[in-house]
Amino acid sequence: MATWIEPPASGLALPVLRRGEEYYSLETRVLDDIRTGEAVANVGQASAGMIARDLRDVAEYQKLLDGFTVDELLKICTDAAHHLAESTLPLGLDADGNPVSQSPDDYLAQLAATTGMPLSMGRANLAKLVGVLADMPKMLDGLTRGLDLSILDGGWGEQNSRSLSFLRLTESLGAVLPNNSPGVHGLWMPAVPLKVPLVLRPGSREPWTPIRVARAFVAAGLPPQAISIYPTNYDGAAELMLRTGRSLFYGDASTVEAWKGSSKVQIHGPGWSKVLLAPDSDWHDHLDLLVSSIAKNGGRSCINCSSVWLPADGSAGDPSELAEAAAAQLAAIEPKTLDDPDATLAAFPDPAVARAISQMIDQQLEQEGAVDVTARHYGIDESGAVNRVVEVGGCTFLRPTLIHCTDPSHPLAHAEYGFPFAAVVEVDANEIFDTIGPTLIGTVISDDPTVRQRAMIAPHIDRINLGAIPTWKISWDQPHEGNLFDHLYQQRAFQMAV
Repeated sequence: MATWIEPPASGLALPVLRRGEEYYSLETRVLDDIRTGEAVANVGQASAGMIARDLRDVAEYQKLLDGFTVDELLKICTDAAHHLAESTLPLGLDADGNPVSQSPDDYLAQLAATTGMPLSMGRANLAKLVGVLADMPKMLDGLTRGLDLSILDGGWGEQNSRSLSFLRLTESLGAVLPNNSPGVHGLWMPAVPLKVPLVLRPGSREPWTPIRVARAFVAAGLPPQAISIYPTNYDGAAELMLRTGRSLFYGDASTVEAWKGSSKVQIHGPGWSKVLLAPDSDWHDHLDLLVSSIAKNGGRSCINCSSVWLPADGSAGDPSELAEAAAAQLAAIEPKTLDDPDATLAAFPDPAVARAISQMIDQQLEQEGAVDVTARHYGIDESGAVNRVVEVGGCTFLRPTLIHCTDPSHPLAHAEYGFPFAAVVEVDANEIFDTIGPTLIGTVISDDPTVRQRAMIAPHIDRINLGAIPTWKISWDQPHEGNLFDHLYQQRAFQMAV
């Protein structure tokens, strides 16, 4: 039964899911349509105290998952993939307390309305999540490095004539989730077949994906107590991370800083992913790959390329010509309405944020060593600023931006923003790996064994693509940031008398 005092402004109320049970909080947050400002939903809010109380019993919910074998949970994942893709699932309540359901098309429309993600991009991200669930055995095979997963059922087992045992390090996995792209939710879903209950704090504008995934799991037979969803403020998010034995934290560079160094928290911050062109390569052969790496999924992901590094001496092709060619292709990507089937750019929910980012870029361009090559495609306004910010269909967009940096230490050579933004950076060929800085994904285009070896030992690069592989092209059996199995389990010494 609904517990609000006033009916929700939109007629739709989204619950807090407390151990799988719907709770309609008196405290709500109105989620509006970025195009019209009209209310889309009232999202129930959980307090830090509620989260602390609920998590005292989390060990009991973990025992429910121990009642399943890994194979049984993988079957649930397969069925959940079907429900996620095709089913009309429970969502919330209307103003009269009647159940409201959500079809896949409803999900895409609601996602677009509150996050600015076009329907076409939302559909692609949904397909990615469906693929994760459907291919979960392959994903777990990669995460566990080929472990016989039945070993997790009994706590120990034999594989390759060795006795193995793994200790689960937590009774729950917490996750403070982002707004930028639904695809990132594929990283926490393997916790279910790994028998670890989930405690999720959805992004402030994107509750849709976590709740739909949770409903799909339950429809497939997962005990509802295995997934809790707590929309909450920063205090509640901190409580969630402190109360769960292991957690994932998605955020920008400033918000994740406080949690760095904690073994209990796996950080998912900015990616600063890059393409590195060695002297034996030629950018002319890879222009489409470069543009795709920058612009795929609207440039909203940490796996998008934020900079392209190549030798300043022109051995991989003239950097200035590369910047001009990439800028021309990126500038041709036009903002479109969210329902346009050809839309490839996402809108900013807060227009002020888009304007602030554009102003920041212009201010940094005042420092010598960088120039906006896309500026000539967009023109300059009366104040001298580049016309990057545009409004289409009631939404605010930032046009793709390509910077040419002749100074590899320029701040824009190491920047990352939530739209198609990248820098072409000139650098001494011998100094690339010493200069690039933190790199989530590094695509290294070279057949030179020496260059490849330097890439393999480069401490800054988390995931390496050797050869012409776009930064966004990942294999789920090769996690691109952290390893969830290692985060949740620890192999322990084990021997048994016979």
